[in-house]
Amino acid sequence: MSLAHAILVLLTDSAQSGYDLAKQFDGSVGFFWQASHQQIYRELGKLEAQQWVEVEAIAQAGRPDKKLYHVTELGKQQLINWLGQASDPSPTREALLVKMFSGNLVPRDVILQELERRRDLHAKQLAFYRSIEEQHFANPQALPIEAQFRYLTLRKGIGYEADWLAWCEEAMQLLS
Repeated sequence: MSLAHAILVLLTDSAQSGYDLAKQFDGSVGFFWQASHQQIYRELGKLEAQQWVEVEAIAQAGRPDKKLYHVTELGKQQLINWLGQASDPSPTREALLVKMFSGNLVPRDVILQELERRRDLHAKQLAFYRSIEEQHFANPQALPIEAQFRYLTLRKGIGYEADWLAWCEEAMQLLS
């Protein structure tokens, strides 16, 4: 996956300014695809150069024009082509797992404290995801198809956090 595709996904819902897009990114695909606001703005420039998006300048009183980005037909076709391609799992890059691999080199309490800290972080994220599920996805079968796909993405996030919690508990139990 590329950042370009993540941006196109968000712009298919509605035209947005770079600022609004970066905010929406943080609260949606940003949960599983990281990008800084600077990277998003840089990518928007590339997408415009490739004619995958077009920019509409909206005049604002006393401020610079607001740039509103729209997906072009070419951009939509590129996204559809990408959606149809197979994708491989991303490799895991997790510092805690590297620490665990050689955790025997430090006192057990050092690793146990880090496991407790991580357990708490994952518990908070899981609670956040579950609150989203309760607020927006109470009856998934009744949702429009777009929302069902978003719900499935959220369910993967819930499973991910629940798995981390279970693993932290298992590791703490074994090492205690």
